[in-house]
Amino acid sequence: MIYQPITSFFKATLALIVLLSLSQFCFSQKLNYIPKKKVLSAINRNIEDATTQYKFLKNTIPKNKLPRTFENGRLITSNSDWWCSGFYPGTLFYLFELTRDSVLKTEGLRNLILLEKEQYNKGTHDLGFMINNSFGIANQLFPNKSYQNILITSAQSLASRFDPKVGCIRSWNNKKPGDFLVIIDNMMNLELLFNATKLSGDSTYYKIAIKHANTTMSNHFRSDYSSYHVLEYNTETGKPLLKRTDQGFGNESAWARGQAWGLYGFTMMYTETKNKKYLDFANHIANFIITNPNLPADQIPYWDFDVPKNPQTYRDASAAAIIASALIELAKFNKAGLATKYLTVAEKIILQFSTHQYKSANGQNGGFLLKHSVGSLPHNSEVDVPLTYADYYYVEAMKRYLNL
Repeated sequence: MIYQPITSFFKATLALIVLLSLSQFCFSQKLNYIPKKKVLSAINRNIEDATTQYKFLKNTIPKNKLPRTFENGRLITSNSDWWCSGFYPGTLFYLFELTRDSVLKTEGLRNLILLEKEQYNKGTHDLGFMINNSFGIANQLFPNKSYQNILITSAQSLASRFDPKVGCIRSWNNKKPGDFLVIIDNMMNLELLFNATKLSGDSTYYKIAIKHANTTMSNHFRSDYSSYHVLEYNTETGKPLLKRTDQGFGNESAWARGQAWGLYGFTMMYTETKNKKYLDFANHIANFIITNPNLPADQIPYWDFDVPKNPQTYRDASAAAIIASALIELAKFNKAGLATKYLTVAEKIILQFSTHQYKSANGQNGGFLLKHSVGSLPHNSEVDVPLTYADYYYVEAMKRYLNL
């Protein structure tokens, strides 16, 4: 079995997890949940195939580039400053953790060298994706002072984009003076700040993460707990000027990946703080997603929940992967009934991803794992293609399920 090499690790840490859960009065439902044999069997095959695929992908990538997608029979790569640059090494490290295949570790470490300079990049809000999902995972597996310093420096760069008047970290740079753009995606970068506080003892990063999350809760969500994509703030007043979309169907629609970012982000906020308001908020977002009448029966959402549907309407596997990973984490903090509801949805997504409809055959799809993701349909960018972050959250979801 693929996950056998780390079975002893899970057993060794189980007692610690129980003690931590008791001390925080946060009882993890995963201790009482019996994973489905059918799902475990599918995951076992998927991890074997993912290892084969990523070794194939490794051999197609130019040494100074990182994979991004595969379109029209051609691998599309990026430089280290692209927002997705950390996902490939992060996926390699996740797969190494599950398999102990040293080829994956070596390739992941090679890519860290390409990413190292991004710790000083103050021109992007995506340092969490770029650095925390690469160096952060590496530091968990192979604790290293240099990795820790890179994580702290990256958090300093990210924190430089925080405006106390607005109460948020700036997302996109805007040429219009006084405008301050914040996207829901930015919730995902806050985990880097929490890790920096743990590593440095400096609570500044923690406080910025809390303020950004609280401002997002107040302004970014509608009464049904769906999220806007973009908010434009005025830096003089700190107030929202405009609520709109950039990658969704319309300003008042629920862009699928945006809803996934929100679910994952506020689940992470509860994981890091144990503040019940974040748990309640994450549960509300989860309810919007999984009870949405426009969510297909197979749980793989259309690229936007409100887009007109027809047989050709694109699904977004990346959104489904993020949702599955977030729901497995969120299930840990809820009572058995709700936890089972979340895990059932995640299981359906994983099983759907185990079919030929979404899972790439070995040696196909450029070496990527999943098919049918959508980057930005309004921009005609990365439509119905594999995406590196879809693979990352897919593997993370399977890893989290195995941890049950």
